[in-house]
Amino acid sequence: MNYSEIIVDRRNDATWIGLNRPEVRNAFREQTLDEIAHALNETREDPTIVAVVVYGIGGHFSAGGDFHAMMKLNKANSSMWNDRMQKVAMTCRNLPIPVIAMVEGACVGGGHELMLWCDLVIASNDSIFGQTGARVGACPTVGATQYIGKLIGERRAKEMIFLCKRYSGAEAAAIGLANEAVPAADLLERVEEVVADIRGFSSQTIRATKVSLNYDSDALYPSWQHGMELLANIWGTEESLEGMNAFLEKRPADFHQFRERNKEALDTYLDDFSTGQNQAESSRAARANE
Repeated sequence: MNYSEIIVDRRNDATWIGLNRPEVRNAFREQTLDEIAHALNETREDPTIVAVVVYGIGGHFSAGGDFHAMMKLNKANSSMWNDRMQKVAMTCRNLPIPVIAMVEGACVGGGHELMLWCDLVIASNDSIFGQTGARVGACPTVGATQYIGKLIGERRAKEMIFLCKRYSGAEAAAIGLANEAVPAADLLERVEEVVADIRGFSSQTIRATKVSLNYDSDALYPSWQHGMELLANIWGTEESLEGMNAFLEKRPADFHQFRERNKEALDTYLDDFSTGQNQAESSRAARANE
């Protein structure tokens, strides 16, 4: 495969995969996901590769999914996106070597989920970790809802997802969302040191222990399937499109209009229900008086 949206190179027995869409803070679309999955799988053909490093070109890890691509999705075609996300995630988890996320700048939304799929996370102190689904009308069910709670606890996970709470790289390391955080100027050197450490260890042992370490969280696979079904019902809805359009237009999203509309629909239903109940009661009373 010829790559146009990622950069792949080999250094010190590691494959380095750089997301190369800096003009959109490395937001990814279907082609990007296809290229990442392919590059990850290519490492299987060379047993001398000891690790994969995933990073972003241009100062950001990834701002998540590209809204121009996601706004074309609906329930009928959602698998075109959801299946690609799951393919990258499962490829990361099933590789026999560690996958390391080198995080600087934005690591939010789907980019944050990409980070969650990796085995190790080394971040710059000033990087930003966060989930944005509630703000933009997307549903983070392809990793975030499964793994954040396991890493930082359910209370913090709900705060991060419901309130779009963000953490700096230093804070993320302190609570267990990242392995460690270092000054931005030292980030590359520190990741290279981690790769060098792995290079000196037993690949056979790492391969076996990665399978064992993933055993418990592999049981969450049905939750992924369930999450993709939920996400399929979100894509293309008025609320989802409003959130993404608002982000692109740099304005606050107006989700209140949908709550008001839903309230009106519920009030109409309850009025009709009450009217029907009253009519039924009147009919019963009339029959009783005959």
